[in-house]
Amino acid sequence: MKILVAGGAGFIGSHLVDRLLAQDHHVDVIDNFVTGQKINLKHLADNENFELFSGDICNLESLPREKYDRIYNLASPASPIDFKKISIEILLTGSQGHLNLLQLAENCGARILFASTSEVYGDPLVNPQPETYYGNVNCRGERACYDEAKRFGEALTVNFQKYRGVNSRTVRIFNTYGPRMRPNDGRVIPNFFMQALVGQGLTIYGNGQQTRSLCYVSDMARGIETLMESDVDQPVNIGNTHEMTILEIADLINDLTGNNTPHIFQDLPENDPKVRQPDISRAKNLLGWRPQVDVREGLKETMEFFKTCL
Repeated sequence: MKILVAGGAGFIGSHLVDRLLAQDHHVDVIDNFVTGQKINLKHLADNENFELFSGDICNLESLPREKYDRIYNLASPASPIDFKKISIEILLTGSQGHLNLLQLAENCGARILFASTSEVYGDPLVNPQPETYYGNVNCRGERACYDEAKRFGEALTVNFQKYRGVNSRTVRIFNTYGPRMRPNDGRVIPNFFMQALVGQGLTIYGNGQQTRSLCYVSDMARGIETLMESDVDQPVNIGNTHEMTILEIADLINDLTGNNTPHIFQDLPENDPKVRQPDISRAKNLLGWRPQVDVREGLKETMEFFKTCL
Protein backbone atom coordinates (compact mmCIF):
# COMPACT_ATOMS: atom_id res chain seq x y z
CA MET A 1 0.00 0.00 0.00
CA LYS A 2 0.94 3.65 -0.38
CA ILE A 3 0.73 5.36 3.00
CA LEU A 4 1.06 8.94 4.26
CA VAL A 5 2.11 9.53 7.87
CA ALA A 6 1.65 13.12 9.02
CA GLY A 7 3.94 13.81 11.96
CA GLY A 8 6.07 10.82 10.99
CA ALA A 9 9.29 12.43 12.25
CA GLY A 10 7.91 12.54 15.77
CA PHE A 11 8.37 10.09 18.61
CA ILE A 12 5.44 7.73 17.99
CA GLY A 13 5.16 8.58 14.30
CA SER A 14 8.71 7.50 13.47
CA HIS A 15 8.22 4.13 15.17
CA LEU A 16 5.01 3.64 13.19
CA VAL A 17 6.89 4.46 9.99
CA ASP A 18 9.49 1.80 10.80
CA ARG A 19 6.74 -0.75 11.37
CA LEU A 20 4.99 0.05 8.09
CA LEU A 21 8.19 -0.02 6.04
CA ALA A 22 9.07 -3.42 7.53
CA GLN A 23 5.93 -4.72 5.81
CA ASP A 24 7.08 -3.41 2.40
CA HIS A 25 4.58 -0.57 2.19
CA HIS A 26 5.58 2.67 0.49
CA VAL A 27 5.55 5.37 3.17
CA ASP A 28 5.60 9.13 2.70
CA VAL A 29 6.09 11.36 5.74
CA ILE A 30 5.11 15.00 6.04
CA ASP A 31 6.41 16.93 9.04
CA ASN A 32 7.08 20.58 9.83
CA PHE A 33 9.77 19.66 12.39
CA VAL A 34 8.37 21.89 15.12
CA THR A 35 8.70 18.93 17.49
CA GLY A 36 9.56 16.11 15.07
CA GLN A 37 13.24 15.48 14.40
CA LYS A 38 14.97 14.44 11.19
CA ILE A 39 17.36 12.23 13.16
CA ASN A 40 14.40 9.94 13.93
CA LEU A 41 14.24 9.08 10.23
CA LYS A 42 17.93 9.33 9.32
CA HIS A 43 18.28 5.54 9.14
CA LEU A 44 15.69 5.47 6.33
CA ALA A 45 17.55 7.77 3.95
CA ASP A 46 18.45 4.96 1.53
CA ASN A 47 15.10 3.16 1.70
CA GLU A 48 13.50 3.28 -1.74
CA ASN A 49 10.03 2.91 -0.23
CA PHE A 50 10.39 6.03 1.92
CA GLU A 51 10.05 9.71 1.06
CA LEU A 52 10.16 12.70 3.41
CA PHE A 53 8.28 15.94 2.74
CA SER A 54 9.00 19.05 4.79
CA GLY A 55 5.73 20.90 5.20
CA ASP A 56 2.84 21.88 7.45
CA ILE A 57 -0.49 20.07 7.15
CA CYS A 58 -2.22 23.39 7.89
CA ASN A 59 -0.99 24.57 4.48
CA LEU A 60 -2.89 22.71 1.78
CA GLU A 61 -0.14 23.43 -0.73
CA SER A 62 2.35 21.52 1.46
CA LEU A 63 0.54 18.19 1.11
CA PRO A 64 2.02 15.67 -1.35
CA ARG A 65 0.15 15.35 -4.66
CA GLU A 66 -0.21 11.60 -4.37
CA LYS A 67 -2.97 9.02 -4.17
CA TYR A 68 -2.83 7.15 -0.87
CA ASP A 69 -4.46 4.01 0.46
CA ARG A 70 -3.95 4.97 4.11
CA ILE A 71 -3.38 8.29 5.89
CA TYR A 72 -2.23 8.42 9.51
CA ASN A 73 -2.53 11.81 11.21
CA LEU A 74 -0.08 11.89 14.12
CA ALA A 75 0.79 15.55 13.56
CA SER A 76 0.61 17.61 16.74
CA PRO A 77 2.89 18.82 19.50
CA ALA A 78 1.83 16.88 22.60
CA SER A 79 3.95 18.10 25.48
CA PRO A 80 2.98 20.55 28.25
CA ILE A 81 6.02 22.69 27.40
CA ASP A 82 4.56 23.13 23.91
CA PHE A 83 1.15 24.13 25.26
CA LYS A 84 2.65 27.33 26.69
CA LYS A 85 4.69 28.27 23.61
CA ILE A 86 2.61 27.35 20.56
CA SER A 87 -0.96 26.96 21.79
CA ILE A 88 -2.58 28.57 18.74
CA GLU A 89 -0.52 26.45 16.35
CA ILE A 90 -1.65 23.32 18.24
CA LEU A 91 -5.30 24.35 17.88
CA LEU A 92 -4.84 24.97 14.15
CA THR A 93 -3.09 21.64 13.65
CA GLY A 94 -6.04 19.79 15.17
CA SER A 95 -8.59 21.79 13.17
CA GLN A 96 -7.37 23.19 9.84
CA GLY A 97 -4.56 20.66 9.52
CA HIS A 98 -6.79 17.68 10.17
CA LEU A 99 -9.47 19.13 7.86
CA ASN A 100 -6.91 19.23 5.04
CA LEU A 101 -6.00 15.57 5.61
CA LEU A 102 -9.66 14.52 5.76
CA GLN A 103 -10.26 16.25 2.44
CA LEU A 104 -7.20 14.52 0.99
CA ALA A 105 -8.57 11.18 2.20
CA GLU A 106 -11.95 12.00 0.66
CA ASN A 107 -10.41 12.96 -2.68
CA CYS A 108 -8.27 9.84 -3.03
CA GLY A 109 -10.55 7.34 -1.29
CA ALA A 110 -8.05 6.65 1.49
CA ARG A 111 -8.78 5.32 4.94
CA ILE A 112 -7.63 7.84 7.56
CA LEU A 113 -6.67 7.40 11.21
CA PHE A 114 -6.79 10.32 13.63
CA ALA A 115 -4.41 10.12 16.57
CA SER A 116 -6.45 11.43 19.46
CA THR A 117 -5.42 11.23 23.09
CA SER A 118 -6.34 10.29 26.63
CA GLU A 119 -6.35 14.04 27.24
CA VAL A 120 -9.88 14.15 25.81
CA TYR A 121 -10.87 12.75 29.21
CA GLY A 122 -9.24 15.75 30.94
CA ASP A 123 -8.78 15.33 34.69
CA PRO A 124 -11.07 12.30 34.85
CA LEU A 125 -13.62 11.60 37.56
CA VAL A 126 -13.83 7.99 36.37
CA ASN A 127 -10.95 5.51 36.64
CA PRO A 128 -10.13 3.61 34.48
CA GLN A 129 -11.44 5.62 31.54
CA PRO A 130 -13.62 3.81 28.96
CA GLU A 131 -14.24 5.27 25.51
CA THR A 132 -17.83 6.03 26.58
CA TYR A 133 -16.64 8.52 29.24
CA TYR A 134 -17.20 12.11 28.06
CA GLY A 135 -14.43 13.55 30.21
CA ASN A 136 -13.84 16.38 32.67
CA VAL A 137 -12.06 19.03 30.62
CA ASN A 138 -11.38 22.70 31.34
CA CYS A 139 -11.79 24.37 27.95
CA ARG A 140 -10.03 27.54 29.20
CA GLY A 141 -7.10 25.98 31.05
CA GLU A 142 -3.45 25.87 30.09
CA ARG A 143 -3.81 22.40 28.57
CA ALA A 144 -6.98 23.30 26.67
CA CYS A 145 -5.23 23.98 23.36
CA TYR A 146 -4.30 20.30 23.09
CA ASP A 147 -7.37 18.77 24.76
CA GLU A 148 -9.84 20.78 22.69
CA ALA A 149 -7.90 20.39 19.44
CA LYS A 150 -8.16 16.63 19.83
CA ARG A 151 -11.82 16.72 20.83
CA PHE A 152 -12.57 18.89 17.81
CA GLY A 153 -10.51 16.59 15.59
CA GLU A 154 -12.56 13.62 16.74
CA ALA A 155 -15.81 15.48 15.99
CA LEU A 156 -14.51 16.47 12.55
CA THR A 157 -13.51 12.87 11.84
CA VAL A 158 -16.85 11.34 12.77
CA ASN A 159 -18.75 13.95 10.74
CA PHE A 160 -16.64 13.35 7.64
CA GLN A 161 -17.40 9.66 8.08
CA LYS A 162 -21.11 10.18 8.68
CA TYR A 163 -21.87 12.79 6.02
CA ARG A 164 -19.12 12.38 3.42
CA GLY A 165 -18.42 8.67 3.63
CA VAL A 166 -14.75 8.98 4.59
CA ASN A 167 -13.51 5.68 6.04
CA SER A 168 -11.94 6.67 9.35
CA ARG A 169 -10.45 5.36 12.58
CA THR A 170 -9.76 7.16 15.87
CA VAL A 171 -7.17 6.04 18.41
CA ARG A 172 -6.98 7.54 21.89
CA ILE A 173 -3.32 7.32 22.83
CA PHE A 174 -2.40 6.99 26.51
CA ASN A 175 0.97 7.77 28.11
CA THR A 176 3.65 6.37 25.80
CA TYR A 177 7.40 6.14 26.37
CA GLY A 178 10.49 4.78 24.67
CA PRO A 179 13.47 5.72 22.50
CA ARG A 180 13.23 8.93 20.43
CA MET A 181 11.37 10.93 23.07
CA ARG A 182 12.68 14.49 23.17
CA PRO A 183 15.03 14.89 26.16
CA ASN A 184 13.47 18.30 26.89
CA ASP A 185 9.95 17.02 26.30
CA GLY A 186 8.75 18.17 29.71
CA ARG A 187 6.91 14.95 30.50
CA VAL A 188 7.65 12.61 33.35
CA ILE A 189 9.84 9.97 31.65
CA PRO A 190 12.29 12.32 29.87
CA ASN A 191 12.42 14.61 32.89
CA PHE A 192 13.19 11.80 35.31
CA PHE A 193 15.82 10.09 33.14
CA MET A 194 17.64 13.30 32.23
CA GLN A 195 17.83 14.20 35.93
CA ALA A 196 18.62 10.73 37.26
CA LEU A 197 21.40 10.04 34.75
CA VAL A 198 23.36 13.05 36.00
CA GLY A 199 22.66 12.40 39.67
CA GLN A 200 20.08 15.12 40.23
CA GLY A 201 17.00 14.87 42.41
CA LEU A 202 13.87 14.05 40.43
CA THR A 203 11.36 16.89 40.24
CA ILE A 204 7.94 15.70 41.40
CA TYR A 205 4.90 17.92 41.07
CA GLY A 206 2.38 17.68 43.90
CA ASN A 207 2.71 14.80 46.36
CA GLY A 208 3.55 12.24 43.68
CA GLN A 209 0.39 10.21 44.25
CA GLN A 210 -1.11 11.10 40.87
CA THR A 211 -1.00 8.12 38.51
CA ARG A 212 0.06 7.33 34.95
CA SER A 213 -0.12 4.13 32.89
CA LEU A 214 2.97 3.71 30.73
CA CYS A 215 2.79 2.02 27.32
CA TYR A 216 5.99 1.18 25.44
CA VAL A 217 6.19 2.74 21.99
CA SER A 218 6.42 -0.55 20.05
CA ASP A 219 3.17 -1.68 21.67
CA MET A 220 1.60 1.65 20.75
CA ALA A 221 2.69 1.50 17.10
CA ARG A 222 1.34 -2.04 16.84
CA GLY A 223 -1.96 -0.97 18.37
CA ILE A 224 -2.32 1.99 16.01
CA GLU A 225 -1.68 -0.11 12.92
CA THR A 226 -3.98 -2.89 14.16
CA LEU A 227 -6.80 -0.39 14.58
CA MET A 228 -6.22 1.10 11.13
CA GLU A 229 -6.52 -2.32 9.49
CA SER A 230 -9.58 -3.34 11.51
CA ASP A 231 -13.27 -2.73 10.85
CA VAL A 232 -13.63 -0.77 14.11
CA ASP A 233 -14.75 2.80 13.45
CA GLN A 234 -15.39 3.68 17.10
CA PRO A 235 -12.72 5.45 19.19
CA VAL A 236 -10.35 2.94 20.77
CA ASN A 237 -8.10 3.42 23.82
CA ILE A 238 -4.57 2.13 23.29
CA GLY A 239 -2.41 2.05 26.40
CA ASN A 240 -1.10 -0.04 29.26
CA THR A 241 -3.41 -0.77 32.19
CA HIS A 242 -0.49 -1.02 34.65
CA GLU A 243 -1.20 2.10 36.70
CA MET A 244 1.70 3.57 38.70
CA THR A 245 2.03 6.61 40.92
CA ILE A 246 4.53 9.27 39.92
CA LEU A 247 6.52 8.35 43.03
CA GLU A 248 6.63 4.70 41.97
CA ILE A 249 7.88 5.70 38.53
CA ALA A 250 10.51 7.96 40.09
CA ASP A 251 11.73 5.23 42.43
CA LEU A 252 11.93 2.72 39.58
CA ILE A 253 13.96 5.09 37.41
CA ASN A 254 16.29 5.87 40.31
CA ASP A 255 16.74 2.13 40.84
CA LEU A 256 17.57 1.57 37.15
CA THR A 257 20.04 4.46 37.03
CA GLY A 258 21.56 3.99 40.49
CA ASN A 259 20.59 7.52 41.50
CA ASN A 260 20.21 8.14 45.25
CA THR A 261 19.61 11.90 45.30
CA PRO A 262 16.39 12.85 47.18
CA HIS A 263 13.35 13.94 45.18
CA ILE A 264 12.47 17.62 44.78
CA PHE A 265 8.78 18.45 45.29
CA GLN A 266 7.06 21.38 43.57
CA ASP A 267 3.48 22.62 43.21
CA LEU A 268 1.17 20.66 40.91
CA PRO A 269 0.33 22.56 37.66
CA GLU A 270 -3.27 23.56 36.98
CA ASN A 271 -5.52 20.79 35.60
CA ASP A 272 -2.75 18.18 35.68
CA PRO A 273 -4.62 14.84 35.62
CA LYS A 274 -4.72 13.12 39.01
CA VAL A 275 -5.32 9.68 37.51
CA ARG A 276 -4.75 8.16 34.11
CA GLN A 277 -5.55 4.54 33.28
CA PRO A 278 -7.14 3.20 30.11
CA ASP A 279 -9.98 0.75 29.96
CA ILE A 280 -8.73 -1.34 27.02
CA SER A 281 -11.65 -3.77 26.86
CA ARG A 282 -12.54 -2.50 23.39
CA ALA A 283 -8.97 -2.96 22.12
CA LYS A 284 -8.75 -6.47 23.58
CA ASN A 285 -12.18 -7.63 22.45
CA LEU A 286 -12.40 -5.99 19.03
CA LEU A 287 -8.75 -5.81 17.96
CA GLY A 288 -7.17 -8.67 19.89
CA TRP A 289 -4.57 -6.13 21.06
CA ARG A 290 -2.95 -5.90 24.47
CA PRO A 291 0.41 -4.50 25.63
CA GLN A 292 3.33 -6.93 25.66
CA VAL A 293 6.36 -5.01 26.94
CA ASP A 294 6.95 -5.05 30.71
CA VAL A 295 7.40 -1.55 32.14
CA ARG A 296 10.77 -2.29 33.74
CA GLU A 297 12.15 -3.78 30.51
CA GLY A 298 10.78 -0.92 28.46
CA LEU A 299 12.33 1.62 30.80
CA LYS A 300 15.70 -0.13 30.49
CA GLU A 301 15.58 0.34 26.71
CA THR A 302 14.50 3.93 27.18
CA MET A 303 17.36 4.58 29.60
CA GLU A 304 19.90 3.42 27.02
CA PHE A 305 18.47 5.93 24.56
CA PHE A 306 18.62 8.82 27.02
CA LYS A 307 22.24 7.99 27.80
CA THR A 308 23.01 8.94 24.19
CA CYS A 309 21.35 12.33 24.74
CA LEU A 310 23.68 13.50 27.52
